[in-house]
Amino acid sequence: MKEPRHALIEKLATLVGEKHIVSDVHDMAAFLNEPRDMFHGRALCIVRPASTAEVAAVLRLCHETGTAIVPQGGNTGLVGGQVPDESGRAIVLSLTRMDRVREIDLAANAMIVEAGVTLLHAQEEAEKVARLFPLSLASEGSCTIGGNLATNAGGTAVLAYGNARDLVMGLEVVLADGRVLNGLSKLKKDNTGYDLKNLFIGSEGTLGIITAAVLKLFPRPAAMQTAFIGLKSPQKALDLFQLAQSRVGADVKTFELMPRIGLEFALRHGANTRDPLDGAHDWYVLLELTSTAPQGLDERIAELLGEALEQDMITDAALAASLVQRHDFWRLRELMSDVQKLEGGSIKHDVSVPVSRVPDFIRTAGEAISQAMPGARPVPFGHLGDGNIHYNISQAPGDDKQAFLARWHEANEIVHAIVAQMGGSISAEHGIGELKRDLLPGVKDPVALDVMKSLKRTLDPKNILNPGKVLSV
Repeated sequence: MKEPRHALIEKLATLVGEKHIVSDVHDMAAFLNEPRDMFHGRALCIVRPASTAEVAAVLRLCHETGTAIVPQGGNTGLVGGQVPDESGRAIVLSLTRMDRVREIDLAANAMIVEAGVTLLHAQEEAEKVARLFPLSLASEGSCTIGGNLATNAGGTAVLAYGNARDLVMGLEVVLADGRVLNGLSKLKKDNTGYDLKNLFIGSEGTLGIITAAVLKLFPRPAAMQTAFIGLKSPQKALDLFQLAQSRVGADVKTFELMPRIGLEFALRHGANTRDPLDGAHDWYVLLELTSTAPQGLDERIAELLGEALEQDMITDAALAASLVQRHDFWRLRELMSDVQKLEGGSIKHDVSVPVSRVPDFIRTAGEAISQAMPGARPVPFGHLGDGNIHYNISQAPGDDKQAFLARWHEANEIVHAIVAQMGGSISAEHGIGELKRDLLPGVKDPVALDVMKSLKRTLDPKNILNPGKVLSV
């Protein structure tokens, strides 16, 4: 960095206002650690712009001075992509002040929002005009649209609506040199060259800073049915999924798989929770159907569950009789990850395999982990409908937590090797960030990796945008 520290901070303050620069060590702390407490950094300061023009001005200054920029939304990322390194030379660009909904176009079923709008706020704004924005994550109260798009977030509705990438019509992006790429198009058809927005969605802030997006809206469901289902195995769950696809395919919004051990963790540590079914079952599915037609969904889900019971796919099921009960079902699913930390050390994996291989993957990984780490407790759960399993491993009760966590890379190698054998991915929805950066060369097609590096060099020749994340360049 060519500019002296205090001089640069003063220049940044002239761009966004002095009160929107955070440079006190204690005040910066909340921006420099992430939810899992795995990555910690230092920063020159936190810069909080309020407009695209301010973001552009900040990037121009940083480009001129060679200052690294780490973009940050709600700071909910799970792979360290939003945390600066320990050098203290980078600035953190917090986009949470950019929280305006610029436009809602009902004819186009589109909504233009700024990057700092929380996912929950976007959902609520869609709801106000009788529309649905279907992206849904456990962190939706604090994660932001900019972060969701930068990581191509997945969530629980991918089966019906796709990843974040599938929910965007256009983007506004500030490039490394401060130029603004204005692609806020609401057009459904536009064959005028490369679809540039998809370069930036999933790039984790390494190619440009997303400042606004055109989001797709959908008709609001008129009917919804939620079932909590007990089964004997992941194979039975896959059989049920295939039956649901053939009988009520267009209505299937969510198909979540959970093991008994995960449910026990949630029941043990979650306040005001109860087991939805009589008796314990080895596995569970949270199934949700939605329809824009107000009638008929009750009958369709009853017929589906009845047929599944007759074919020995399921052993028990409960239908949510109210919104409160639906919330209770979903809370058990949403607690599945957080409560694991109350059971000691937990080694996490966010992987995907072809849907048809999910049962094989869970069985094979379980056998391999049990052999390598006797007593460790696998807690695989997630989005069976799209093949994304969070293959988490909890330590054996009474074991030393730090000794267990020290075997993180060993567990990675075991699980990721099985994922590779099955044609899967080591990152399904959380991104690469810093956590998986060094693993990427071992799993990514060499030509694809070379193209990624070429794009990085072209769009960010000084390597100031989130350096050290996704790629080692």
